[in-house]
Parts: sequence; C-alpha cells; structure tokens
Amino acid sequence: MLALRVERLVVADSGMGGGVPADQRATPTAGERVAALAALVTELAAVGLVLAGIVAHLIPIIAAAAGLLICVVACWYLVSRRGVVRVVSAIVAVAFLAAAITSLVFADLSLWRLALVIVLSVLSVGLARHALRRDAQAVRAGVAQQVSAAQPDYPVLIMNPKSGGGKAERFHLADECRQRGIEPVLLEPGDDLLQLAEDAVSRGADVIGMAGGDGSQALVASVAAQHDIPYVCVPAGTRNHFALDLGLDRSDVTGALDAFADGIERRIDLATVNGRTFVNNASLGLYAKVVQSPEYRDAKLRTAATMLPDLIGPDSAPLDLRFTGPDDTETTRAQLILVSNDPYQLVQLGGRGTRERIDTGVLGVVAVAIADAAAASRFAALEATGQLRRFPGWLEWSAPRFEVSADRPVEVGVDGEALMMDSPVVFESRPGALRVRLPRRKVGASPAARAVNLLSASTVAELWQVTAASR
Repeated sequence: MLALRVERLVVADSGMGGGVPADQRATPTAGERVAALAALVTELAAVGLVLAGIVAHLIPIIAAAAGLLICVVACWYLVSRRGVVRVVSAIVAVAFLAAAITSLVFADLSLWRLALVIVLSVLSVGLARHALRRDAQAVRAGVAQQVSAAQPDYPVLIMNPKSGGGKAERFHLADECRQRGIEPVLLEPGDDLLQLAEDAVSRGADVIGMAGGDGSQALVASVAAQHDIPYVCVPAGTRNHFALDLGLDRSDVTGALDAFADGIERRIDLATVNGRTFVNNASLGLYAKVVQSPEYRDAKLRTAATMLPDLIGPDSAPLDLRFTGPDDTETTRAQLILVSNDPYQLVQLGGRGTRERIDTGVLGVVAVAIADAAAASRFAALEATGQLRRFPGWLEWSAPRFEVSADRPVEVGVDGEALMMDSPVVFESRPGALRVRLPRRKVGASPAARAVNLLSASTVAELWQVTAASR
C-alpha cells in the first residue's frame, strides 16, 4: 500500500509523457477540489487502517520481518559462496522464509480490514486522477491537439519473423502491411539488418519502421536518425521496453501500424555506446559478465550460481571498472552500472523501471555497490519498499556523457544483447535525434509518466494545492 500509485495519463506537449506542472494548470474546478480533498481523506483512512492492523498484530509481524531479514542474509551467502556454506545457506533461507509466512498466518489478519484498505485505496486513486487531470479523457484531449504527420509516399516496415516467438507471423504483419500500402521487408537468417534499412532508404522510403525486439529497434532507428526520416516502432519483440516507454500498447501489434497513415510525430533522444546506438539501456558489471558466458542462454540459473561466488564472494577482486561519479570522484567499487537513454524511474530493479520522458537530452546513470550480507539485507528491504535511493551504495545522476575505463575489454549488455567493447567505454546522448511516429488514436504514456506515489510528499502537496486553490 505504501507503493500505491495512480496512473498519470497525460501526454505532455513537449515529450513522451509527463504531467502538466501544477503552476501551469488552469484553475481547478469545484469538482476537482472536492476530489482532491476526498483523495487525501480516503488515503489517510487507508493508511490508518494499515497502521491499526500492524499494532493489533505487532509480535507476529515483527517475527515475519525478522524471518525475511534472515532469509535475505542467507540468500546473499547462497549466491556468494560454494560448498557446505551454500547448502547451509539454502536450508536457512527456506526455513526462515517459511517461518515468516507462518508468522503472518498466525497473525490472523482481518480480511474485512484488508478489503476496506483496498477499496479506500482504489477510490483514492480514482479521485486523485480526476483532481490532477490525469485520466483517459485528458490523454485524448492532448492527442487531439497534435498535428497529424504527413502521409508517407513510400512507407517500409522491416520485420524479424522469429522475434517474440514469431509475433510477426502470428499477427500476419506482412499481409497487414500490404493491405495498408506498406512495403514489408523480412529479415532472413544471415541478413544484415543495418544494410536492409539502408537499402530501404536508398529505394526512397520516407518512413521506416521495425517489428522486432529492442536491439533491432535500435539498429533501424539509427538509420532513420542518420537520414532524418520518421521511424515507427512495432512491438513484435519479447519485452518491448522501448514501445512501453513510448506509450504504445504492447499487446496491440497491428495497431502500431496506424502510425504510418494516421500518426503524430515527436522527436526523442537516442544514445550511443562506443558509437553503437541503443534505445533503452546498457549495463556493465555482474549482469553483463554473467550473460557473456556461452552457457547462460541454456542454463541461466546454473551459470549465475557458478560465476557469482568468483564475482562477489569474500575472495573476489573488485571489478575492473573505473568511472567518475556525480561528485567528480573516481570510483571502482560499483558491482552494477546501468546507463540509460534518458533517466529511468527505478524504485525497484528487476527490469521494471521505465522512463517518464525520452526527450530530456541526458543519460541516466546508476551505479550500485553491495559490500556484504548486511548491505544485501538493507538493499533488499529498501527495494521492497521502493526506497532504493536511500541505499548507501546507490549512486544516481544524469549527464550528457559518461565514460567507464578498464585495463581490458569490457562486457556490456546493450538493449539485452551481450557485447564486448574496448576501453574506454563511452556513452553519449543524442538529443532529439529520432523522429518517431505514433498512432494518433492509440498513443498513451509510459508507466513512469503515469505513476505517482500517493504517499509521497510531492503528490500530497499537489493534491493539497488543488484543494486550496481559489477560482
């Protein structure tokens, strides 16, 4: 409940999502002021019920928290040690996880209280959305004000028929393209994707798109940016993080084709690492090292279990990654470095971060250092409550350029692809490099642009401003 969010469904005038600043909104209506006050009252009631439940079952809840803490510490030893220590750690982790669950069962939590908390929270979300003008109607109004992009003379869509488990074939994208006057180009085994895109441009393509995963999207987008022609993203990959942050419905693969004929155009950023374009992020450190292993694709867990003790165990050497942090101090202590094309909203790791905007003109840089089991337990606790930025080993900043050096080639994961790059590894933002076209009638906003923590000070202050506003 502490991480409860409200969807922010406003498309900002200058970028891919984001709400209208409070000081730029029109004077709130009486209904919006009432809704803002009601949102605050209902959320306060939900929080009060949660706290009352904790007090009523204090001992079992403390026992559950202690069990989870010991479980996290045991998990650290499980991944960073070998032999008997690993076996004992696994037993301890399972035992204390079971103890935590048992404690919650014996707490005999009130179902009516839980149901009431859920109802009040959902009601608060709806009221806040209305009060802050972040509902679906606001999205449609914002999109309606945009000028439609010109009709293309020669649209081309390149598609990877194997991507996303065969989405291009499953949704009959080639046939859909022909019906809409779009030339379909299929990526065959052995084809050079960059060359296919260049060939399409040389034939006269004035809008080019890609149906595939994020790595493929980045390559074709780099060609579109180089020739300054509009680009269409069709979410036919597995995860489609780029499409998600563009505000596209990832389940509506064929609907993305509407961008060719009935689209709006925006300029967004691209980023490069040693000259290679990426649309999402690049990672260095533990994850990048593990995925380089030839065995990783077929046995992910076993490969990680084999390699991690050498990377984070007591006898491990610091990773050979040197960079300058936000305070201009050189550091070598990070075990994970994430560089993104515009900053991510990372309240939790695990691939769930998204970007509020893709047009800020800077890179997002995150470096994480977890020294020992105690730090791991604190890290896990802060991640569970969405407070990662409070972790002492967490560094986060933005910059137009970022450089990492090492004494040997560096493992880098770029938009999900494992690569080796020579040192120094140089990241640069390319502000406004890509003209992206989106389907006018189906465009939305990224989860980060929609997400607002109802218990954050800024959101409470914004709701209070609406409540207190005079006509």
